[in-house]
Amino acid sequence: MAYQPQQKHSPGPRGGNDDKQVKPMDTSKIQFKNIQADLFDGVAKCAAQAIGENKQSNKPSQLRRFYDEIVMWEGKASINPDKFPEYLPFIRMINAKAAYAQGRKLVDPNYVKLIGDCLRQVETYADLRHFKLFMEAFMGFYKEERPKD
Repeated sequence: MAYQPQQKHSPGPRGGNDDKQVKPMDTSKIQFKNIQADLFDGVAKCAAQAIGENKQSNKPSQLRRFYDEIVMWEGKASINPDKFPEYLPFIRMINAKAAYAQGRKLVDPNYVKLIGDCLRQVETYADLRHFKLFMEAFMGFYKEERPKD
């Protein structure tokens, strides 16, 4: 008979319960090609509320780091839009950084999904600009959700 280690429950590093399932968020209304009037208002607010539900991770300071990187890439691309294709692989690398942060329990699966679904749409500088503006609105509403974190 093969040895099988006994499964033990241990809380995550922040005291959270690893077994707790996060309700998946709907990102279908986040569209950067044909921008709807409520993208930077109602849609961003709903996204902030969904991400804000998890009090064990998604600290505003952590999310701000991702936003700052998005702003940095949008700034570089705005100076020289012709270099956007060179920047795109590095912009998409934000997905890997989000996955790493999830592995360290700093962000939850919904935040990784939000970043991934948004980055998947970024194909041009204009898309990147819309992504940055969406995340700017998201961060504003997120601070409203978690003002004391």
